[in-house]
Amino acid sequence: MSELKRLRTRANRTQQKVVQDLTDLAARLHAEGRIAKPPTFSIRQLSKWEGSSPPWPHPEAREVLAAYWGRPVEELGFRPPRAREPDSLPVLTPVPLTSRTPVRSPALAGAGSSPLTDQAPPPWLAETVTGSDDWRIGTDEVALLREAADDMDAIDQQFGGNRLWRPTRAHLYWVHHMIDHGIYDDALGKQLHAVAGKFTTSLGWFCYDAGLQAQARQYFAEALNAAHFTGDDELASRTLSNMARQAVDLNKGREAVRFARLAQTHAELWQAPRRVTALLAIREAQGHARVGDAFTCEAAIKRAWREWERGDDERDPGWTTFLNLAELTCLEGMCRLDLGQTARAQKLLAASEALQDVAHSRNRGMCLGRLSIAALQNGDIDHSVAATKEALRLIQGGMSSTRAAQQLKIVHDGLIPHQRASGVRDLLEQIRAHVA
Repeated sequence: MSELKRLRTRANRTQQKVVQDLTDLAARLHAEGRIAKPPTFSIRQLSKWEGSSPPWPHPEAREVLAAYWGRPVEELGFRPPRAREPDSLPVLTPVPLTSRTPVRSPALAGAGSSPLTDQAPPPWLAETVTGSDDWRIGTDEVALLREAADDMDAIDQQFGGNRLWRPTRAHLYWVHHMIDHGIYDDALGKQLHAVAGKFTTSLGWFCYDAGLQAQARQYFAEALNAAHFTGDDELASRTLSNMARQAVDLNKGREAVRFARLAQTHAELWQAPRRVTALLAIREAQGHARVGDAFTCEAAIKRAWREWERGDDERDPGWTTFLNLAELTCLEGMCRLDLGQTARAQKLLAASEALQDVAHSRNRGMCLGRLSIAALQNGDIDHSVAATKEALRLIQGGMSSTRAAQQLKIVHDGLIPHQRASGVRDLLEQIRAHVA
């Protein structure tokens, strides 16, 4: 007996009763702005869903089913197309936890509001002030916020996220306040949720880059929830890609592989362009490299290059534009370094550094840090010193990435036994002065 049929039988409900309940619930969720349009339910459709291999429901139907039974649709026996394969991992769809309350004012300060401090609760848990009932949200406001999110991402790619997570969180507070207290139609509401998701996953990335790992995981988890709530598979792909990158740095290689594969499943659902699939393949490769699985890592690296070499696409999202020749070469070099292939890693990272765009100091700084480590492990002290000096120059020029700085701490400890080598002692003092 299928899980859906078991639940219905245990609740002592007929198929006709469930169909009517689902229809009524869909109308209510649509009226609340939680789904774009109410889906149609029938006994024939429900019978198929209660079968041994139920078809994957449309996004609106998934929302209604999850809300009706109080659990993700995967726990009801449903699986997206790719998840039917034996070795694939399921995409979990959380039950929606948020809703829209219209007619409130745009005030964010005053009696009863939560202070916007470093320890303040996430925006979706924060309290805001209520007031007049005529605050109508316009398309221009939403467009401005969307452009602000793009600007934050562009600044991050150039300088790093250390100085971005606070202003981005302030923007996210504002978007959530608009969602909770503004007046807007369903179409604009969907855009607002999309902007909130965009800010949330970016905020997770900025916190990760700034070394705030617990906060990053919290924001990534909420971005996933937002993606599932709105049926935004692109946002899910991007967030899971970010989570895979963070998992590698936290030495959770298996988790990174899981996140990357889940991201690939979501990418198939929105027919992502090749640049996206290349990024997700190299993210998976990094997870395999971290656990020392050279064979599977090699296959994922080849897949990443094969996808990337197919060229650009007008549908490439902005969050993949960083994946140029220099960056993909760098990411492969990082895989080789984790696999202990130090000579090959140094060669790749040196080639990447030579290709890096000087305007994007954070990515170049990350490459230089890895190159310093690879050269050090390869016994090439001179090249390690040279790469470290260049990375320090970027930090002095305004590059603000805790991740990049942490690479230099590793180099510092590795250079201590070589203090007698030319220039090493002075370099150690410079590292300590700039990377406390």
